[in-house]
Amino acid sequence: MEGTVVSSNELYTITSAILIGSLARILTIKEDFRQYPSYPNGLLIHLVTGFVAASLGAVAIPALLSKNFVAVTFLTLAIQQFRDVRKMEKESLSDLEETEYTYRGKAYIDGIAKTFESRNYIAFIVALVTSIIITILQTVFNINNLMVCIPGGALTGFILFYYLKSFTKGKTIGDIADVKEGKVEVKNSSLYVDDMYVSNLLGTDNAEKLFEEEGLAVVIYPKENHFRINLDNFGQRQAALFEACRALGVKRYQFTRKDYVEGKVMITLVPIKRDVDAFIEVVKKCPLLESTKKSHAVMKTNLKG
Repeated sequence: MEGTVVSSNELYTITSAILIGSLARILTIKEDFRQYPSYPNGLLIHLVTGFVAASLGAVAIPALLSKNFVAVTFLTLAIQQFRDVRKMEKESLSDLEETEYTYRGKAYIDGIAKTFESRNYIAFIVALVTSIIITILQTVFNINNLMVCIPGGALTGFILFYYLKSFTKGKTIGDIADVKEGKVEVKNSSLYVDDMYVSNLLGTDNAEKLFEEEGLAVVIYPKENHFRINLDNFGQRQAALFEACRALGVKRYQFTRKDYVEGKVMITLVPIKRDVDAFIEVVKKCPLLESTKKSHAVMKTNLKG
């Protein structure tokens, strides 16, 4: 760069890095059974913030090479922008709590907000590394052919993207537990699932009949005893209940209970869409919240040494 003039090579470098970084953000946005982010406004917000993150990463290296150190300070805006994305998500989801079938819960909201913040970091890092590789090929290896430099930078960016995506991918309930259909019964005006007491709040004969005829339940069995630490967490159970209610709808009533002896967790409701297979699948795919994760290997460490 000379003054405010950008050379053609630098322009190609910046443009390529922005495109690869933005594409990385697009690839991390998938509308699954949770249907979030919502379409089209929520989707547009995340696409735009991803583009901004990629742009900040793309211009950093050309700015340094031009000794424009003031421009590099704009990187601090990246951190603030990512934090604002997280804050925006938390505020938005918290405002919607009263309108849902049941609460997401603060733990789940915090996890969703962190996820969207980290995905902007992915766009930023991918764009930054793509720009670095293209610049290195041009300046260190003296390769002036853009048909070589740009694909080289793009390839490195995509490899990094898939590594970061794999690194940040969390586990689901299905990874640590088996989810099976539970038998719903009403005994003496009390609700039971697989002989596990649930509630005596059904109240009327119509409510009892409704649950007996249309109620569905699933029971979550931890694969190992230490996984009870995750499943017993109230925030985790609330997240699973929310996803079940969101996917199937709720005609009336929804409950979650845990068995203190065996460690199994039960979720039951009277859904609008009566599909037990979908019920099981949605609970299996419910993400494990970061706030519930514990390293079993660390717990085995001999602290006495």
